[in-house]
Amino acid sequence: MDQTYSKKEKSKQLLHILIPILITQFGMFSMNFFDTMMSGRFSPNDLAGVAIGSSIWVAVFSGLSGILLAVTPIVSQLIGGKKENDVAYNVIQAIYLSFLIGIAVIISGILFLDPLLNVMSLESEVRRIATDYLTALSFGILPLFVYNVLRSFIDALGKTRVSMFITLSALPINVFFNYVLIFGKLGLPKLGGVGAGYASTITYWLIMGIALFVTAKQHPFSSYRLFKSFHRLSIKKWKEILIIGVPIGFSIFFETSIFSAVTLLMSVFDTITIASYQAAVNFASFLYMVPLSISMALTILVGFEVGAGRLKDAKVYSWLGVSMGVMMAILCGLILLIFRFEIASLYTTDAKVLELTAHFLLFALFFQLSDAIQAPIQGALRGYKDVNMTLMMSFISYWVIGLPVGYCLATFTSLGPVGYWIGLISGLAIGALTLSMRLIYIQKRKFKHPLEV
Repeated sequence: MDQTYSKKEKSKQLLHILIPILITQFGMFSMNFFDTMMSGRFSPNDLAGVAIGSSIWVAVFSGLSGILLAVTPIVSQLIGGKKENDVAYNVIQAIYLSFLIGIAVIISGILFLDPLLNVMSLESEVRRIATDYLTALSFGILPLFVYNVLRSFIDALGKTRVSMFITLSALPINVFFNYVLIFGKLGLPKLGGVGAGYASTITYWLIMGIALFVTAKQHPFSSYRLFKSFHRLSIKKWKEILIIGVPIGFSIFFETSIFSAVTLLMSVFDTITIASYQAAVNFASFLYMVPLSISMALTILVGFEVGAGRLKDAKVYSWLGVSMGVMMAILCGLILLIFRFEIASLYTTDAKVLELTAHFLLFALFFQLSDAIQAPIQGALRGYKDVNMTLMMSFISYWVIGLPVGYCLATFTSLGPVGYWIGLISGLAIGALTLSMRLIYIQKRKFKHPLEV
């Protein structure tokens, strides 16, 4: 990354870092997208089972891997402050921590998955598919968490194209194994949606292996000598990572898990409604990769500028990212409006599921604008290492306001499942407003107290 002196230069550097992140995020999410879409082609039960399992997994993974995103602002500020010698130690400690988190997830799944699914009023076949799908995914948890640490390190150096190429190289393999394992090709048994879980696990091991090779052997990553020295476990360093990472992780968890909570509450409806809701949420989440990628790019750039003490530049990057997010939201909204039936047909050939999915996709239109504001702002705030208040705002917006409003509308009015969509949209809008106010406050405070950490 380089110091920039004009908005044009900043826009160019933002795009240079953003576009590979965006492609990488689409690639990562495409694994989940193809899991859901290809399972839907197998049967409505497989679509519902994989979609439910996926919604649980995405919430857990997004929240816990979000903890490891602390590596990005830590490393970017170290590089901005010319403290490159401290980078390897921080990254290795994060890898150790990723193992601990991964093991905790596996143990938690063994203990709590069945009770969670038992709470949901699912058909027995849908429940079985969801359980087996998540079991298959569990074999890839450790490599996936390690990859996320290495990717955060790679991205913090501004080399986001490397992450992009790693992900894109793995995506065709994921689709291939999905096809083979779901539909029983090449002499293998038909596993249905469960096969998608095993396909993702194979892919997770592959991308970890590639990332390990790249960071150990390729310049400029090899110059940081991540694996040249043995570093003992440091509880103190883990604490430093967790102080930044836990609020980031829980903030992401509060946002993503609300969709899982709605899935749980919507289990009182029939399988057609559940499958349609999950398909619509899956595509809305696919589009969310745009503002999320802008968020990740801003964390890198704002962290770099703050570490170098260039607070004015950090502020310009922040609002450039928000403006870009809004423009992209308008484009995505038009795509949803015009092609909602074509999009729905990607997930199912069942006429009832298709019709209801297309109807639900209309509500995803309203997600786009709020997401376009709140996600980039969260990324900018992480660049400032301001994470605790963001956590609180996310909790209040989604769980204190959004979910209760949705439940009341769905339960006590004639809106039914549509009520949950209105509740979610309300939470997103309030989150966007409060986070905007927080960013303005932090930027003013930084200018008054520039040495404040």
